[in-house]
Amino acid sequence: MRNSSYLIPVVVIAIAGILSSIFIVDEREKVLVLRFGQIKQEITEPGLGFKIPLLDEVARYEDRILTMETELIEVTPADDRRLEVDAFVLYRITNVKQFRQALGGGGEREAEVQLRGILDSQIRAVLGSEGVTSNTILSPERAALMVQIRDQSDSRSKALGLSIVDVRLRQTNLPEQNFAATLQRMIAEREREATDERARGREAAQRVQALADRTYEEILSEARRDARIAEGEADAARNKIFAEAYGQDQEFFEFYRSLTAYETAINGKNTSMVMSPDSEFFNYFKSDQGAASK
Repeated sequence: MRNSSYLIPVVVIAIAGILSSIFIVDEREKVLVLRFGQIKQEITEPGLGFKIPLLDEVARYEDRILTMETELIEVTPADDRRLEVDAFVLYRITNVKQFRQALGGGGEREAEVQLRGILDSQIRAVLGSEGVTSNTILSPERAALMVQIRDQSDSRSKALGLSIVDVRLRQTNLPEQNFAATLQRMIAEREREATDERARGREAAQRVQALADRTYEEILSEARRDARIAEGEADAARNKIFAEAYGQDQEFFEFYRSLTAYETAINGKNTSMVMSPDSEFFNYFKSDQGAASK
């Protein structure tokens, strides 16, 4: 009976010792087993783990993707338009041993402090590099800038056992004190561009007008030339016809020409002509001439 009274506490202590030596590793975390602050074991797979009670300590770290937001910082692009930007960052702990050695017991909070410093410096470096203007940052080209920030930050964060998954620039604002000046400068630039466009438009209009005038003159000149050619050909054909008619019947031709002259001369309601009665112009109005013709 006395032996059983001693056995029960021993069994309880043994069970407690066994239970305290067992721990569970969740699939969402990684675990380091520490003995007096030194790393004794790294466990990255989910399941049961074992440690020495009272000697070993279990340090748990997230294996999931973590998020962080940077503070609003001021950058100066190549065109000297200062901007205020901040970023949204996705990262994860890839090397828990290196993470522990670099940050000690600071854990994720200390990691974010270190990571903010890295990201701030890389954001300033990339957005302030040569050839990067405020228009570039505000355009679709910012996607390439974010990739560059991510890659450079990732290479530096590896020393902390971290990996940068993605970096996204969120706000991109003008500082309040620079807003009015920047707005006026943008207005002046747009007005200058509009003036240049109008000048180019007037120049193009003048070229088109000059081309149209030249084409008009060329067409008119060709038309006049063709008209003179046709007129000359018509005159030649008329003269030929007159010559042939004159050769066939000279008297009839003279009579026809006289009638044409009468028609031209006596054209109107109140036509007056003063000439000698013996004028040859009225030969065909004389009765003896008419009788002779008969």
